[in-house]
Amino acid sequence: MAGNRRFVGGAPAHPNQDAARRAETAPAQNPFAVMFGCSDSRLAAEIIFDRGLGDLFVVRTAGHVVGSEVLGSVEYGASMLDCPLVVVLGHDSCGAVAAARAAADGEKPPAGFVRDVVERVTPSVLAARAAGRHEEEILHEHIRSTVDLLLERSRILAERVADGRLAVAGLSYRLADGSARLVASRGLSRDSAPV
Repeated sequence: MAGNRRFVGGAPAHPNQDAARRAETAPAQNPFAVMFGCSDSRLAAEIIFDRGLGDLFVVRTAGHVVGSEVLGSVEYGASMLDCPLVVVLGHDSCGAVAAARAAADGEKPPAGFVRDVVERVTPSVLAARAAGRHEEEILHEHIRSTVDLLLERSRILAERVADGRLAVAGLSYRLADGSARLVASRGLSRDSAPV
């Protein structure tokens, strides 16, 4: 979160982005976090969190939808690379969320495999609407749902959270100002939660 504050303030430090870091990480990686976010081109994790080579193990899908490949990738980062943190990163103006809202309103869903993405986001839209939440809360509901889904579907992740070896956080990113804020956490105490 300190890196995000630097990015928002226009004073990024660009850590770990030099030849020395490239040489240091060539033999092996030791990232401190798994970053699972939306594929949106405006959501480049290393840039918006002011990180560099070897810092983040990044997994991205449209609408940060979870499938077996995502679960395997996130589990790899948490268990094989021993990352103590998994971050789910959603953002405002998400095309997948907008398409799911439109489908929930009765519009024809997109064709091809894009339809699968929309179908996986739609339960979050319906849950937020059923709870009477406003539009921004639809995104937050989807982020919280993704955090919960990772832990429901992955015994490895759930056990690591229960053992205190892993925390899973959901962050909401604002495209206009570049800020990220915490909207969900599992395994984080209030004292250690990012601000």
